[in-house]
Amino acid sequence: MKEQLLQLQAQATQRIAGCESTQELEGVRVNYLGKKGELTAILKQMGKLSAEERPVMGQLANEVRAQLEAALEQRGGALKQAELAARLASEKIDITMPGTQREVGHKHPLSIVQDEIKEIFLGMGFSVATGPEVEWDYYNFEALNLPPGHPARDTHDTFYITERMLLRTQTSPVQIRYMEENAPPIRIIAPGRVYRQDSLDATHSPVFHQIEGLVVDKGVTMANLKHTLDLMCKRLFGEATQTRFRPHHFPFTEPSCEVDVSCFRCGGSGCGLCKGEGWIELLGCGMVHPEVLRRGGIDPEVYSGFAFGMGLDRITMTRFRIDDIRLLFENDLRFLGQF
Repeated sequence: MKEQLLQLQAQATQRIAGCESTQELEGVRVNYLGKKGELTAILKQMGKLSAEERPVMGQLANEVRAQLEAALEQRGGALKQAELAARLASEKIDITMPGTQREVGHKHPLSIVQDEIKEIFLGMGFSVATGPEVEWDYYNFEALNLPPGHPARDTHDTFYITERMLLRTQTSPVQIRYMEENAPPIRIIAPGRVYRQDSLDATHSPVFHQIEGLVVDKGVTMANLKHTLDLMCKRLFGEATQTRFRPHHFPFTEPSCEVDVSCFRCGGSGCGLCKGEGWIELLGCGMVHPEVLRRGGIDPEVYSGFAFGMGLDRITMTRFRIDDIRLLFENDLRFLGQF
């Protein structure tokens, strides 16, 4: 047994000295000093020795174990230092090298204008309301005074999912849903995407954006409507902006009108942007039709209100002098990077 112990000591010492990594060193330790290692296997033979030999071999075995553990610790410390030095060398950062430039995103032009409009109306006491883009025919048409067969539906030729469900053609359904759940006074704007079967060209898209507004309270008049929209246009396009209200017809408002703003490029003298007219058509508006108030659960004998709706895409194109609506949806970074 003595020869076995001394041979194990010499062999293990040589292998420990030759280890090139802490992982390899751990394998050597387990092989010789582990529970199932070679030293343990030798010690299991102690039972075959005489009573006089056992203490001598036990002492020798302890000395071998202590010598190997010391060799493992010493070699392990050296290997850890070498591995740390190699890691520090591989992960070293040259602080004199130029950094990697990372592009920072920014708002889409539609979001820029929409947020500006929101801030204008929030400052006037309005709140923002939303509704589903997949809408029932009732909320999209019937509750807005557009019964089945009404000729005005033809201009809203749209995408139907079922006979009674469609992709909304306007954000006006939000007005009905809000009136059903909230009592006057009401002051809301409703921004969002809408859908119509328009052919895609420079000025039309089957998907576009609207922002509608609704005010319902006692004593609301056309004067309140004109003042609100005039203030919005001045804050959006500049204090020198003038507004013009032209009579028009919408089934859900009575009386109704179209609103033009003075061209902010030429000041009204006529240019390419306003096509020589000095005015730019902006939105439609009017006093809420009594039938629409009734559909919303509001008594038109007690309350009155006004509503307006504007195309966010058209305002954005006008604001940034964009001549093709398709640029707003194509995600071309050469275009978006300009804003």
